[in-house]
Amino acid sequence: MTVLPIIIAPDLRLKIVCDPVEAVSNEIARLMDDMLETMYLAPGVGLAAPQVGVAKRVIVVDPAPRGAEPQPLMMVNPELICISEETNKHEEGCLSFPGHYSAVIRRSKITVRYVDETNQRRELEAEDLLATCIQHEMDHLDGVLFVEHISMLKRNIILRKLIKSKKQAAE
Repeated sequence: MTVLPIIIAPDLRLKIVCDPVEAVSNEIARLMDDMLETMYLAPGVGLAAPQVGVAKRVIVVDPAPRGAEPQPLMMVNPELICISEETNKHEEGCLSFPGHYSAVIRRSKITVRYVDETNQRRELEAEDLLATCIQHEMDHLDGVLFVEHISMLKRNIILRKLIKSKKQAAE
């Protein structure tokens, strides 16, 4: 497996709407394995293909607590088919926004339809942290970043800090 470089915001590649995947080929399966490896090492609980420079509708998530048995989910072409009226507020972060977190309100329960790593069509009911992770990663597939769910003031503060960090790293 290969550890992939994670794109750090602000970067226009994170705003791309991703293309659907026709089938889980060996290349897509390898991408998902590499994304999982990258996510675990970062460490994170989710990663979307555009975060590693691939404009395809592929996400991986694993909200298992550190030290617990891994429970990875690999999803191709995920789509929400049911969402609850109820919402939850979770403190979210993002591997493309290292060190930055903010409370985001999302649907508390969802049902997602997707294709798994074996090319099988699946449906999954998720709630709480898993539902939040899936929604966060699915947003990436449409070029939506978690900071777009928070106040403009907080978003601008985070983006200014990231721009400053990138400038300092480039010097």
